[in-house]
Amino acid sequence: MTIVKTLGRGTAHVVHGLSYFMYTLFLFNKADIKTTVIPISLLGAASAPIHDTPGAPHVVLWVFLNLLQFCVSNQTIDGSEDALIKTWRPIPAKRISHAQAIALRWLLIPGVALYSMAYSKQTMYASLLFSVFTIMHNELEGHRYWYMKNLTNGLGFAALGFGAVLIAGANHEQPDRVAALSIIFSSCIFATTTHGQDFKDEAGDRAIGRRTIPIVFGAMAKYTLFVPMLLWSAGLCRMWTVDTTTSVGFLALALYAGSHYLSARSVKEFQVAYVWYNVWLSCAYAMPAYYRLANHGASIMS
Repeated sequence: MTIVKTLGRGTAHVVHGLSYFMYTLFLFNKADIKTTVIPISLLGAASAPIHDTPGAPHVVLWVFLNLLQFCVSNQTIDGSEDALIKTWRPIPAKRISHAQAIALRWLLIPGVALYSMAYSKQTMYASLLFSVFTIMHNELEGHRYWYMKNLTNGLGFAALGFGAVLIAGANHEQPDRVAALSIIFSSCIFATTTHGQDFKDEAGDRAIGRRTIPIVFGAMAKYTLFVPMLLWSAGLCRMWTVDTTTSVGFLALALYAGSHYLSARSVKEFQVAYVWYNVWLSCAYAMPAYYRLANHGASIMS
């Protein structure tokens, strides 16, 4: 009985430790699940429709793991913002030490690359490219200046989108033309509208010396988001040959989401606006699926 009890306690200890560690990883990514994991997984599914049911979890897990290296890196660079307004994150919450987080950050690069290799060399290259753009954004402090922040975010999105499309599709080595166009345009959309997240974070960004679009352009910053959202909406509807009713609905969504930014004054109001921005963004990423369904899998511009 003593051996059984000892084994039982040991198993319980292992399970507790593992669940603690898994939840810590979740907390690193928590704030970006709705803004990155869900939209990019949706992009992968819509651009290269999943060829079998088990494909969906593979896409979500791959995006989550790659995002994890970005989030761990980002949260080890400068903890002053997290200490002020995001105390639930693993490092300020003392769930993991700063030194342990740094070790995890650098171990994730080869670990996720090897995991990606299980799908294809191209998927591994996508993961490694994302690692490069993460370093540019975080360690090389591209995040401090709005133009580099938007650029590296757009490039990183392209790498994640490419990998997600490869995993979602039947061909893990090369996307078709629809998927390729979807990745290119979705990355450009993200690069030109990603500052939608910066309005709600303005106080924290000022505290650590970032020069984001809301800080640099002041009252005009809202229009640098509102106008591109409308232009991209009109352009996507035309490119993906969307019917009139759906086009009007999508443009109305862009107008509604953008108007939230124009009228927002408080952090809470900008948080609501950001939710609507992500709804619009997810719909934009789903456009290739509309095209494929309407054209029975034909390739655009073929």
